[in-house]
Amino acid sequence: MQIFYAPDIAVNPELPDEEAQHCIRVLRLTEGNEILLTDGKGRFYKAIISRAHPKHCEVSIRESWEQLPLWNFRIHVAVAPTKNMDRMEWFVEKATEIGVNEITCLNCRFSERREIKPARLEKILISAVKQSQKATIPVLNGMTDFKQFVRQPFAGRKFIAHCNEGEKPLLKELYNKGENALILIGPEGDFSPEEVDEAQKQGYEAISLGNSRLRTETAALVACHTLHVLNY
Repeated sequence: MQIFYAPDIAVNPELPDEEAQHCIRVLRLTEGNEILLTDGKGRFYKAIISRAHPKHCEVSIRESWEQLPLWNFRIHVAVAPTKNMDRMEWFVEKATEIGVNEITCLNCRFSERREIKPARLEKILISAVKQSQKATIPVLNGMTDFKQFVRQPFAGRKFIAHCNEGEKPLLKELYNKGENALILIGPEGDFSPEEVDEAQKQGYEAISLGNSRLRTETAALVACHTLHVLNY
């Protein structure tokens, strides 16, 4: 069943304009049809269309329930956005489908992109949540200074994946099943040695994601997927 996103559905039984247009004009649903909605905060709602108008699609809620957690740990990926935003958007979409709790855009010394448009990424998050039948939208944090970010507390294991010289165990060799994890992924030019040092001073553990040299968005997705595999 098609899922619609309505963040205020609990207090306002009406679809947002964009969702209403898709429901009525594209899918040609009408009054009396049953639809499934999510508020993006963890709940699903089963409803009946009571007024079928492209801009004012009203519904009558018949049932609601909370979606049980799909994984019992937290994944936070902090990644330097790529110069080509299509690649960053691809990561956001696929990570959401696989399962991620939070994404932060890092501003690093060698970052290729210093600014992003959160609204575009948020739309992709919503679309991916609906497509993968989840009820919770991951938290998206805009551009954040690297030094400021690594000094923030995190209740779990903290890792930094980089290509600099030195001993770097594989993520699977350090991570323990069930642990919350925060992973830093740098830009195409990698983290600077100073950034790696600063992260390690703040408790981050250096890791490798394998022998292949990975693009930024690929490394971020590999890290996310690896955590899920290690928790199966």
